[in-house]
Amino acid sequence: MRLHLLALNPTDSVTLGFLPAAARLGLEVTLLTDQPAAHRRAYEQSVADGGKLPELSVLGCDVTDFREVVARISALGRQARPDGVFTNSDHLQPQAALAADYFGLPGKDWRSALDAKNKAQLRRRLAEAGADTVRSAELAPGDEPEGLPGRLADLGLPFPCVVKPREGVASEDVVLAEDEASLVRHCHDIRTRRPGASLLVEEYLEGELHTLETLGDGSTLHALASFRTRLSPLPHFIEERLDLLPAPPQPHTEQVLAQLRALGVGFGACHTEYVTQGSLARIIEVNYRAIGDQCDLALADALGVPLFEHVLRTHLGEPLPADLGARPDGRLRVEYVCADRGGTLEKAPPASDIERDGVRLVYRPLRGTGEAHPLHGTNRDYLGVIRATGTDQGRIDREVDAFLAAQRWEIMS
Repeated sequence: MRLHLLALNPTDSVTLGFLPAAARLGLEVTLLTDQPAAHRRAYEQSVADGGKLPELSVLGCDVTDFREVVARISALGRQARPDGVFTNSDHLQPQAALAADYFGLPGKDWRSALDAKNKAQLRRRLAEAGADTVRSAELAPGDEPEGLPGRLADLGLPFPCVVKPREGVASEDVVLAEDEASLVRHCHDIRTRRPGASLLVEEYLEGELHTLETLGDGSTLHALASFRTRLSPLPHFIEERLDLLPAPPQPHTEQVLAQLRALGVGFGACHTEYVTQGSLARIIEVNYRAIGDQCDLALADALGVPLFEHVLRTHLGEPLPADLGARPDGRLRVEYVCADRGGTLEKAPPASDIERDGVRLVYRPLRGTGEAHPLHGTNRDYLGVIRATGTDQGRIDREVDAFLAAQRWEIMS
């Protein structure tokens, strides 16, 4: 069977997760991307590191345009006709859904994929479904930020509020505005970096941040796992730590599932972030793909499930089992080491794998020594990631804390 995989830049989810899973399933893989050279380098490096990847055909394509995707696949002829079209990119879910539909293959509803990606549309859809109403205002490319405070007052949207790109990812350019002046300033700053981007201003949802990881086949929708997330100090919203909670259902699981069903979200993997406010679960965003930044790799280990294979099988038309077989006692902590200033990384620990006291701790650098970067206020500030799995949260925390205390990351400004 042949899988056509759409991607932008290389990611660990694809190179270390989905491609090895495709190899285990015996799939032939064609990767369509606008960055073919980068993917060939990532593939070769993974193979050199001992990764077991499938034979891979990498083709250049403007994957942001579904018409180009359909045309590129069609031009390959019947011998390369796909049995599944898949992407794990936030940016490419509607394109992959439309291409799958064109070739008569299983996939996500492109409308639901579009609604999840467009944060303003997500708010409208949830409100129309009676699921939740989060006050928000959209700033179109031609609109001036100076008119926003009056619009917010008309909506009864108080300060502080959150401004973000309407279709952004990874908390990039997501910032808390404390007052009218800071709101206008942040909008102008974001537009300097993103000319022509639509922005969304919405009420600040204060509360403990959780995630719900789901997996569905269009009929069955599994609540696979839930994390509690610790964020950086405001005004930014960088994920610094995630702790796996006991197996769902959690107190708000059914609420979140109901809102996902109202959006038509229920095929393949989905990573939903929500805030708990008493008995209410209020969705921050719906990412219609697997959780990233190596959390997916760690989650598969902690739960003992072939997560990546399950996702690919759904896109090949196979139903999910009624029970995914996830171990109920698996625990996991993911910790990101973040730069606190811009500059050159002069010292950092190498990659390591440690097993001790019932805990497996994996550390992977995300930035090489000698590299110079500004401070972004996003996950691009990550220097490295720690993935610790086991069955005892106390032991996991002790091992992670001891590792952090023993290592040094030094940045020279």
